[in-house]
Amino acid sequence: MGTVIKLPGRSEPLYLAAPAWAPSYPPPTARSVYAAAHVAARPDGTVDWDATLRFRDHLWDYGFGVAEAMDTAQRGMGLTWDQARELIRLSAQRAAARGAAIACGAGTDQLADGPHSLTEITAAYSEQLELVQATGARVILMASRALAASARSAGDYLDVYTHLLRQADRPVMLHWLGQAFDPALRGYWGSEDFGAAADTVIELIERASGRVSGIKLSVLDASRETELRRRLPDGVRLYTGDDFSYANLIRGDETGHSDALLGAFAAITAPAAAALHALDGGDLAGYDAAMGPTVPLSRAIFAAPTYHYKVGIAFLAWLNGLQPHLSMLDRLQERRTPEHLIGVFELAVAAGALADPECAADRMTQFLDRAGRT
Repeated sequence: MGTVIKLPGRSEPLYLAAPAWAPSYPPPTARSVYAAAHVAARPDGTVDWDATLRFRDHLWDYGFGVAEAMDTAQRGMGLTWDQARELIRLSAQRAAARGAAIACGAGTDQLADGPHSLTEITAAYSEQLELVQATGARVILMASRALAASARSAGDYLDVYTHLLRQADRPVMLHWLGQAFDPALRGYWGSEDFGAAADTVIELIERASGRVSGIKLSVLDASRETELRRRLPDGVRLYTGDDFSYANLIRGDETGHSDALLGAFAAITAPAAAALHALDGGDLAGYDAAMGPTVPLSRAIFAAPTYHYKVGIAFLAWLNGLQPHLSMLDRLQERRTPEHLIGVFELAVAAGALADPECAADRMTQFLDRAGRT
């Protein structure tokens, strides 16, 4: 089954075929994978809790762990701390009920923008860390804008994080988000030089004595990711956050591979799950066939300004019938042009990322009509 749609500026109609992916997949065994999930909103700008939680069920159905209340959920970019707290509580309950994997972001976004004392920053982090632990979810110590604005040396980062890791009741994930994703995080870990910043991360992990299970790295530089991965102590995972080069980094080579915590997985859920299932079976050709076509789609979604990538994820969720409205907190959906989203649609068709061709074509037609692009 399939359908066709006429797109503006294209001479030939585009045919949407129903993809051949299974309706669900078991969690992968060869890689540890988390999808960073977005938040669905109503047209009035409030959180659509039902659609938001249904989307998490969708990710779990395809075998992904959910990385909750991260930057993909517009954390600090439309999602308030009070909303994030409720999101963590509801998602952790949902995960527990179905025995699914979940890890939640603990940060400092209850603090106002600008510099703060390290004592205030540590206290804010501690509040959130304790809340996440109380839900039973794993902790991701998010990169902090407040710490980036206040730290004066790598030692300040080491002091704050070392204090927090002592409070952890089980190993946590660290979070290194590059400035392409959030310009306020420039120079995180005390240096704009990647090598120097990586030295600080390695020192922190070694000091932690087993309290760090992994680190999510989002700097959009595959060579630097590989460099850091090779330096990590045994048992500490490198979770790629590289939404441009994830296919090769996850596939790996003779020197090793990355695990993954990606916002892209929220957009390419079914083909990525099929690829990871093939990888579990040692079918590298099957992995490449399913994952390869998703890369141009992800690169379009994460095109500069990269921090607007959440629009593409919400757009595809809407096209797939996973939320009733193309609405985001703070009307973020307006930050990408119709032309950009038309391109995303075409690449989603090529990647097999649209599960129901008729639903996708109908909603895309609605989008074009509203945008005056018919």
